[in-house]
Amino acid sequence: MSPKSAAVFLLSLLAVLAKAQVDTARIKSYADQIMVRINLDTNVENYIFTEGPEDNPLETIFSINNKTRASFSVDYRIISATISFTPGFLPGNNDDALKGNSSYTDLRFRFFPKKFIQTVYYKNVKGFYMENMSDFFPEWKEGTDPYLQFPDLRVQSFGGSTAYVLKDNFSLKSIYTQGEWQKESRGSWVPFVDYDLSVFRDILNRQKSKETQYSFGANMGYFYNWVLGAGKRVNIAPNISLGLGGMFSNSWDIRDDGTKFNKENTQYLTLRFAAGLHIGYNTDRFLFGGKFNVNAYAYNEDNQNVQNNNVYGLLYIGYRFPPPKAVQRNYDKIREKIPVL
Repeated sequence: MSPKSAAVFLLSLLAVLAKAQVDTARIKSYADQIMVRINLDTNVENYIFTEGPEDNPLETIFSINNKTRASFSVDYRIISATISFTPGFLPGNNDDALKGNSSYTDLRFRFFPKKFIQTVYYKNVKGFYMENMSDFFPEWKEGTDPYLQFPDLRVQSFGGSTAYVLKDNFSLKSIYTQGEWQKESRGSWVPFVDYDLSVFRDILNRQKSKETQYSFGANMGYFYNWVLGAGKRVNIAPNISLGLGGMFSNSWDIRDDGTKFNKENTQYLTLRFAAGLHIGYNTDRFLFGGKFNVNAYAYNEDNQNVQNNNVYGLLYIGYRFPPPKAVQRNYDKIREKIPVL
């Protein structure tokens, strides 16, 4: 390599390093801190079936008996542990006699390799009731009469999404996990693909049925992180995304001896929509805030529109502190053997 080429190479390398330092200064990482949080969250899951003429459609709404959960979580690097419970004294947490008992499990993991965001999840929902009883039973009285219940209706979902942040110096981790803090207001387009396997099971009038749905979609979202206030301690981060996808459905009924009948194989075009808002306050030690997310997809089935909605709300308050030396030392030893940590 000639002296001139070496000089050009050195200057280029210095420019890259200088830019990297500037970029890093715009986003503060808390990966080396332990974060403890107290959370209060709620999930609303329902399926809406619409049929009939456009000027007078008939809707049937199946919902879970939503509960407000309290939880305590501890996060350090990529390790996260949560203990949750359902306080009976909160409104809406003690109405099983009217709406039946529902169970809801949602396990979600996110990884942030460079500008990618990889999400994988498992969701298990069981126990639904008909929400709009008055549309079918005019004499039904809310608050005193029980809802029509489907305790054996169960939906299990296994899926994920792969996203890519197009804009430099934009941190989705600051919105998703509060593991970072973005110091400047900035937005970014985020294209992503999602994929899902859902299994529906039910027992109705002693008749077992099962349906599997394979779905995928291509989506485009926009996230904006507005940082404001004295010391840039507050952020308001809205997002919205739209997408198209496909779904392949296989369904059948099951006899007592395990044989299948009434088999059907169908394909659908799906429309997808998601929106959310995160408002938070952050210091290097203390943080609190709230989130609100809506996810929905819809498709047409035999002149019937089917829509699945999920509404998620979260309030949190947390504190960060340096890890005890023993914790950091043991974690570093584990990371030497498992570099991905």
